[in-house]
Amino acid sequence: MSRPSKSQWIYRISSLLSLIFMLFFISPSFIHAETSMQGYKEVFHDHPIIPFFNNEESTNNEDEKDKEQYQRLEDVRVVPGGQSIGVQLETKGVLVVGHHQVKASEGAKSPGEAAKINVGDTIVEINGQKINHMTDIKPIVDHSGKENKKLQVKLKRGNEFIETNLQPIFDKKENAYKIGLYIRDTAAGIGTMTFYDPETGRYGALGHVISDMDTKKPIDIKQGSIIHSSVTSIEKGDNGLPGEKQASFQTQEKRIGNITRNTDFGIFGKLEKEVNHEKYEETFPVALSHEVKEGPAKILNVVDEEKIEEFDIEIISSVPQKSASTKGMVIQITDPKLLELTGGIVQGMSGSPIIQNDKIIGAVTHVFVNDPTSGYGVHIEWMLEDAGIIQPEDNESAA
Repeated sequence: MSRPSKSQWIYRISSLLSLIFMLFFISPSFIHAETSMQGYKEVFHDHPIIPFFNNEESTNNEDEKDKEQYQRLEDVRVVPGGQSIGVQLETKGVLVVGHHQVKASEGAKSPGEAAKINVGDTIVEINGQKINHMTDIKPIVDHSGKENKKLQVKLKRGNEFIETNLQPIFDKKENAYKIGLYIRDTAAGIGTMTFYDPETGRYGALGHVISDMDTKKPIDIKQGSIIHSSVTSIEKGDNGLPGEKQASFQTQEKRIGNITRNTDFGIFGKLEKEVNHEKYEETFPVALSHEVKEGPAKILNVVDEEKIEEFDIEIISSVPQKSASTKGMVIQITDPKLLELTGGIVQGMSGSPIIQNDKIIGAVTHVFVNDPTSGYGVHIEWMLEDAGIIQPEDNESAA
């Protein structure tokens, strides 16, 4: 092997010096920003469970057939949201949310628990038949119970698929065969839209994953809807007790789009109707994490019916991120009107777009339990990725 030339040695030494320079000057600021987030407790905005409205809509596969071209980062412009939205989800399979005892002649027990089916598992198949709704289970259980045969149950647990056998028990009081499981196939709640792209119809909302309120685990969705909602009242937050917005959304006529993804950074899909915005109609550029500055900013949110308002906040700290993370900013509500109405960040405010220097920089995601005036925000680039507006590799190269 030939020895490196003098010019090659100079190039290698200069590259090493550049790396040392970057580590020396960049690392301390990153550590300081991250340390400033320690010592806080946060609460995830789990959504209350209400009846789900069945509907026909586009699936992930159909959405894949209609992909638009990704945008370049420098070209990205989206309309800020702020609208209060109702969220309706239908799970993939049926979610197990609890166990219960079945009273039989030999005593009370839970067949599901005996079969080692855990809370948070999703039932995807029974006896080779796909399970889409809770109503799919009862006839199979009745048939197997009468035949005195065990059910062959396929479960999804995290990223793994597990199979187990379950023997239904006849409950004399209920006069029916039971499996001793509490199950759910739908979920709903309220949140806030963060942005939408008027060219493609793609949108992002919430800024955090929707988890089941009982299992606290992310919901693996089959399909879903976002619906116009109207804020009816606000339960003010206090130290140790986060507040909550109450809103109504009752008819499918108000549906404005589908939901195809539920990720760590929010819910995503496509709009099917035009979205009204009294505050802004024009598109805004976006700022990536390294462009966000500590100091004043604004959020958009609804606190009365459907009126979008602008409220003052302070960016307490922001971490320049080169990889996806859900807690990129610490923010504090400073607007006197919002503090008077809500006490700070409340449930239902998740997804409120954060605007600084006429750019969309992120969304509100969490509230600190011990200080409802403050909480976390997520940087906008991660939501843009999950919305399918920018490619991950493009974002990482520019961050």
